[in-house]
Amino acid sequence: MIRLNKYIAQSGVCSRRKAEQFITDKEVKINGQTVFEQGIMVDETKDIVSVQGKPITLVKKKMYIMLNKPEGYVTTSIEQFDRPCVIDLIKEDERVFAIGRLDMETEGLLLLTNDGDFANRLMHPSEKIKKVYIAKVTGTITEQTIKQLKKGVDIDGYTTAPAIVEKISKDELQITIHEGKNRQVRKMCTAVGLNVTHLKRIKIGNLELGNLKLGKYKLIKSYEIKRLF
Repeated sequence: MIRLNKYIAQSGVCSRRKAEQFITDKEVKINGQTVFEQGIMVDETKDIVSVQGKPITLVKKKMYIMLNKPEGYVTTSIEQFDRPCVIDLIKEDERVFAIGRLDMETEGLLLLTNDGDFANRLMHPSEKIKKVYIAKVTGTITEQTIKQLKKGVDIDGYTTAPAIVEKISKDELQITIHEGKNRQVRKMCTAVGLNVTHLKRIKIGNLELGNLKLGKYKLIKSYEIKRLF
């Protein structure tokens, strides 16, 4: 027997946290009956579980993917507005989902997997996995601007954690954060009077985008995954 949220996560649908949201939204069924409680146990040998009307099964082979996401693609697994989705770029037999998110206008390093436990750990705030971005901006980058970003700025009533910030050209900043608030880097720049015109993530933990071409992906070895932590 296995808890329902863990079963969903280990089926390559999403992380445990997202699985709990599916249950809350009444989008999960066991043997044709809608589930209303989080702590239900599943008998993986005979129960039939479906999420949003689609039957799921436990993953046979864990997969970890590094994608150079192009602009114009969303990271959601379920796309309601017919926008291009990063999942469309992945040509593998195993079903995977994006870990975290990059907004539609941002390009760069995105990790995908069918390992819900790994995704949950990677996104958990306690791990403080560093993410590095290159932001091209309009506005004047001053020493005070950089000092403010390093210290932390207010975005939507939340003060960001200290960041590592380096000016790499007259209109570009390299910003390293370990949080994952929605559109965080863009909002941080806006808070100090800068407008981001192009944003690219180049590194997550010790995984670097390198020369991976835009729109292309590669499989990550399990030992590389372990080194993230």
